[in-house]
Amino acid sequence: MNKSIQLKNINKLAIPALIAGVSEPILSLTDTAIVGNIDINATESLAAVGIVATFLSMLIWVFGQTRSAISSIISQYLGANKLDEVKSLPGQAILIITSISILIIIGTYPFASAVFKLYNASGLILEYCVSYYKIRVFGFPFTLFTIAVFGAFRGLQNTYYPMIIAIVGAVSNIVLDVILVYGIEGLIPAMHIKGAAYASLIAQFLMAVISAYYLLKKTPIPLKVSLPINKEIGKFLIMVLNLFVRTIALNVTLYLGSSFATGYGKEYIAAYTIAINIWFLGAFLIDGYASAGNILSGKLYGAKQYGLLISLSNKLIKYGVVLGLGIGLLGAIFYYLIGEIFTDDKNVLEAFYNVFWIVLLMQPFCSLAFIFDGMFKGLGKMKFLRNLLLFATGIVFVPILLVLDHLDYKLYGIFIAMTFWIIARGIPLIIKFRQLFLPLAQKT
Repeated sequence: MNKSIQLKNINKLAIPALIAGVSEPILSLTDTAIVGNIDINATESLAAVGIVATFLSMLIWVFGQTRSAISSIISQYLGANKLDEVKSLPGQAILIITSISILIIIGTYPFASAVFKLYNASGLILEYCVSYYKIRVFGFPFTLFTIAVFGAFRGLQNTYYPMIIAIVGAVSNIVLDVILVYGIEGLIPAMHIKGAAYASLIAQFLMAVISAYYLLKKTPIPLKVSLPINKEIGKFLIMVLNLFVRTIALNVTLYLGSSFATGYGKEYIAAYTIAINIWFLGAFLIDGYASAGNILSGKLYGAKQYGLLISLSNKLIKYGVVLGLGIGLLGAIFYYLIGEIFTDDKNVLEAFYNVFWIVLLMQPFCSLAFIFDGMFKGLGKMKFLRNLLLFATGIVFVPILLVLDHLDYKLYGIFIAMTFWIIARGIPLIIKFRQLFLPLAQKT
C-alpha cells in the first residue's frame, strides 16, 4: 500500500488518465479549430459548435457519472479483497445508462430547435446548431458506454487501456474532421459543419467497440447482464442520483455562461467557445491527477489505510498546483498564437484575448478543486459533493454573474464569476477531507 502513493505509481495512473481524459475536449477543440477556419460562415459555424458542445457536455456529464460510481465501488471492493462480489455490477450499470441515453435521443431529437433557442441561438446559428446536433446526438450512447467501461478500468487501478482507446478516438476524429469538413477533391465533397458532426460520431462508435473488446479480453468483468441484481446496484443508483443533481448544478453554470455570451452577440459567443474549450482542456489535463486520486483513494479507503490517504492528498495538492501553474504559464507564452489557431476574425480574437488571462489565472484553483473532487468520488462521498456544488452555483456563481452582467462586464463577468465558483468548490473539499480523515489517521 505504501508504494501505491509514491510519485512513480501516481504518475503511472495519472499520465495515462490525463491522456485519456483529454480525448473529449480534443474532440470539441478539433471541431472548433477546423470549423472556425472553413471558408463559408465560419463565425456562425463556430458559434453553433460551441452551443451544441455545451449542451452535449451537459448530457455527458449528467449521465456519465456512472464512471465515478462504478470506479468508487470497484476500487473499494478491490482494496478489501472482495472484487468477486461486484463483478456483475458494471454490465448491469451499462445496460441502465445506455437505455436512458436512447430515451434522451428520442426526447430531444424532434425538439432540437426549441432546445437551442434556449441558448439564445437564432437565424443561421440556430440552423447550424440543429443540423450539427441531429448527427452528433447518435454518438451519445456510445460515449456513455465508453465512459462506464473506463469506470470499471479505473476501479481496477488500470488507466492504460482507457488511454489507448482515447488516443484511437482522438486521432480518428482529427483525421475524419479534415476529410469530411474540407472534403477531398473529386472523391468526397466538403460537408462543413455536418462533416465535423459525422467525424465525432464515427470516432465515438470506434471507441465504444474497442472499449468492449479490452474489457472482455483484459479483465475478469463480463458485459453480459445476468441475474440476480448485484447487491451494490442500489448504492450505485444513489451515487449516480447525487452526482446527477450535482452535475445539473454544474451545467447551470455552463448553460448560463453560454446563454449570456450568445446574448452579447456572435463575436462574443465565438470567443467564449474558444475560451471555454481551452478551459475544458486545462480541466482534463488536471483531471489526470484527479483520476489518480479517485482511483487510489477508493482503494485505500476500502483497505482502511487512513494515514496513507492523508499522505496521498498532500502529495496531490503539490502536484496539482504545479500542474495548474504550468498550464497557466504555457498559455501565457503562446497567448496570441492560441487564438489564431481557432479563427482569424479580428473581433472574435479581440473578445477572446480580453478574457483569456482569467482562464489562465484560475488554473491552480481548478487543480485543487478537481483533485479533491476526484478523491471524494473515490471515497463515495457523493452527497457532500452534491451539496457543495449546489452552494457554489446558486450562492456564488449566479449572483456574481447577474451583478457583473448588470454592470455590462460581458465576458469578463462570466469568467470572473466562474473563478469564484471554482474557489468555492475547492477550499471546502480540502477542509472537509482533513476533518474526516485526520482523526482516523491519528487513531491508526
